[in-house]
Amino acid sequence: MFNVIHITHEAVHKVGGIGTVLEGLITSRPYRDHVGRTLLVAPMFYPENPQRLGEGGVIEYSSLDHLHDGPYADSFLRIQREFHVHIAYGQRVLQDDASGRRARVEVLLIDLRHIHRPRVDELKGRLWEHYGLQSHRYEQVWDFEQYVQLAAAALPAIEALGLATADQPAIALAHEYMGVPTALGLQATHPQRYRTLFHAHEVATVRRIVEEHAGHDVMFYNVLEAARKAGLYIDDVFGPQDDYYKHAIVSTTHDCDGLLAVGHHVVRELQFMGRSFEDADVTLAYNGIAATRIDLAQRQACRAHLRNYCESLLGWRPDYVFTHVTRLVRSKALWRDLQVLLEMDEELGRRGKSATLLLLSTELPRRPLSEVLRMEREWDWPLAHREGWPDLTPGEAAFYRHVQSFNARARNIHCIYINQFGFSPDTCGARVPPEVEFIDIRRGSDVELGLSLYEPFGISPVEPLTFGGICVISTSCGCAGFVKQIGGAGSRNIVLADYIHSHGADSSIKAAINIGESQRTRAEAAAATHVAEEILQRLPNSDDDQQALLDGGFELASRMSWDTVADRFILPAMRRAAVRRRALKLA
Repeated sequence: MFNVIHITHEAVHKVGGIGTVLEGLITSRPYRDHVGRTLLVAPMFYPENPQRLGEGGVIEYSSLDHLHDGPYADSFLRIQREFHVHIAYGQRVLQDDASGRRARVEVLLIDLRHIHRPRVDELKGRLWEHYGLQSHRYEQVWDFEQYVQLAAAALPAIEALGLATADQPAIALAHEYMGVPTALGLQATHPQRYRTLFHAHEVATVRRIVEEHAGHDVMFYNVLEAARKAGLYIDDVFGPQDDYYKHAIVSTTHDCDGLLAVGHHVVRELQFMGRSFEDADVTLAYNGIAATRIDLAQRQACRAHLRNYCESLLGWRPDYVFTHVTRLVRSKALWRDLQVLLEMDEELGRRGKSATLLLLSTELPRRPLSEVLRMEREWDWPLAHREGWPDLTPGEAAFYRHVQSFNARARNIHCIYINQFGFSPDTCGARVPPEVEFIDIRRGSDVELGLSLYEPFGISPVEPLTFGGICVISTSCGCAGFVKQIGGAGSRNIVLADYIHSHGADSSIKAAINIGESQRTRAEAAAATHVAEEILQRLPNSDDDQQALLDGGFELASRMSWDTVADRFILPAMRRAAVRRRALKLA
């Protein structure tokens, strides 16, 4: 057994995909069988909140709360005096909601508001000396600075917890760029006691290029294929990227003992970062998904809940309910959902069928129920929306215009845009049936859409799979690679949308890099036609169809479970790192 340190901004509050990854991985059976202690490390984002470790967390030490107990109290007090920080330490329980599995973890939080800058500067010097990280270029960016500050104070605090020895090194797992300064700081300071892994949930440099270029994924992945054949790297093709602080951090990760890439694209994106990544130990380690079996009666009950909700809003009952639950960011390419559904609309009408799309996406934290009820009462939310608080933000308003245009054109499909987190009466208002809970939107969905233009893995688009949903995913998503690897590409539950290769046969770098909005739009139109046809072929028309989708989806999900991912991908990478001895490279 070895101990594992996860450095992540989601140590307490789950705000995105990494929190879901932590819950699935840490509660998996292989992880629990082979990992001793698990520590989560993060900045203390909400020092004013006395519930520091989240609901149900047990605080063992907290200088802000004058709790100075436990075996590490003396060490923590010394660190506080030396670094001018506050420390909170204790335990919390992680639960994977889909499986119900639970695991207890340790949590270390550091309040950085008054940190002693000379001690931070010492670490910055070490990061420059060993890894070439030029912190002075980015320290005016708080998102950079806070994670270097965290590393400075976290190193002695982690040491105080006694997680590592020279004979039994601990694994420091840096989740995305946020965890890299701490992981590399441990490696530079105590090379015999810590081994480091960079968990690449994305490649931030690539995300920026894909999102900002008008050709998006259609441009980038065709450029990547041509550039790799020519032996070129990202700076050769797109110019220097070192103005971007995330690029600077990720560029150092080839010095980690290993890298975990959550998708097949991420492997190639990392190798595209520079020649130094060619020899790095990069493991393709897909994320896992839930594998939970329900029976046909349960699925039909959840479908009925969703259809009841749609009927309460629209006055008519759809035959099918499509869903998309996601963040409202450009990379999700939500306009592609509407393109596909518009292609389906006429044929669905010829069949005498109707559908709704429940699209849950927002730019804000959860709105108070009182405001939701007022919006329902005063302007018929979520059928109608108004700009400004408590309803549409500017970004939500821009997307809602696409929804209005779609609803004006479509005759047999209606999009209901819900700009709110959650799906239950206490989050989405009085017209949600009282028996409805969020999981119903997974258990009852006929089709989940996920046509992202940049999606390193994409757990959300395949969450309904285990419940018999049809999952429509872009091949730009890493989960598409996992589906192909397990032989699921031909499954009735899976529709793959290939935007990357829909533009034509140009293969040169020059041709690919010139793919702009017009070529990308044509590629999206071609893909939308194909995807619409595939969905129409797969929609269930009987209980037998529903049962076949239920059985097929669960069987696929079982081969993509967190137990599989931990056992086949992540734990072997940890074992390789644990036995590695390596000399530090000087910049």
